[in-house]
Amino acid sequence: MVVTQDKPLANVFRQISGGAFPPMVETFERGKTIFFPGDPAERVYFLLSGAVKLSRVYEAGEEITVALLRENSVFGVLSLITGHRSDRFYHAVAFTPVELLSLPIDQVEKAFHENPELSMIMLRGLSSRILQTEMMIETLAHRDMGSRLVSFLLILCRDFGVPSQEGITIDLKLSHQAIAEAIGSTRVTVTRLLGDLRQEGMISIHKKRITVHNPVALSQQFT
Repeated sequence: MVVTQDKPLANVFRQISGGAFPPMVETFERGKTIFFPGDPAERVYFLLSGAVKLSRVYEAGEEITVALLRENSVFGVLSLITGHRSDRFYHAVAFTPVELLSLPIDQVEKAFHENPELSMIMLRGLSSRILQTEMMIETLAHRDMGSRLVSFLLILCRDFGVPSQEGITIDLKLSHQAIAEAIGSTRVTVTRLLGDLRQEGMISIHKKRITVHNPVALSQQFT
């Protein structure tokens, strides 16, 4: 298999199996678990559409979001990185309705050995993931929920934002409950804070899609 820089990653993922064992296509509704911490790490996933939330669950029951993956992301690869088979470390949940491709981890590992360029593609994707995780940690460090919400919206602008005449539109349908779960807040608090931002003219919401009118001004005023 030949890998090129401009080849769609989805096509690369489909061809890893060499056609002998085509990738499994799976769909998940919002809020459905893709895998739990401790599950056997048997497959690698490629996100075709939607967004996936990765989180860590701690003994006290608190769940901390560490990343929101967008389409064209590969996840479930910890065993490939560590070099030995391990159980799942994260809780992976469909943040929106999602469509995935998945392959047995053995096939992906074999493809990496046969084509080193695949490793570079994976490394670039993981580098972006690590940066986002660092940003999420900074977001959750804010004790003030208003600052936490603003930081989260700015991360979404960076990773899911689409320029529009009004500013940057986050290309996700976001319920107040989903936002609350991501930042460790409550739906009531998120609803109130979003209302404050709308009154300030910082954001607008249409059909659950949030537009940030001026991300720089929002960052300067609220964080």
